[in-house]
Amino acid sequence: MNWEKDVKDLLVGKKIVKVEWMSNKEAEDCGWYSRPIALLLDSGVWIYPMRDDEGNDGGALATSADSMPVIPVFQVEESEDA
Repeated sequence: MNWEKDVKDLLVGKKIVKVEWMSNKEAEDCGWYSRPIALLLDSGVWIYPMRDDEGNDGGALATSADSMPVIPVFQVEESEDA
């Protein structure tokens, strides 16, 4: 597998068309305690961070933006407005 090529094909040139936190039910269906941000691409693909590549929980995203250095996760049942 050519990981770099495959990831480029999946992401380069795509547009994010929707952003939302994973719902309590979606996180619970994954067996997770954390609800990460989910990004919908114009290709219909959802992207969301995981704690590790074994899918052990949802993860936060680090950014280079001074105004938001981290996009957080919320615990299942916790409000997005927390």
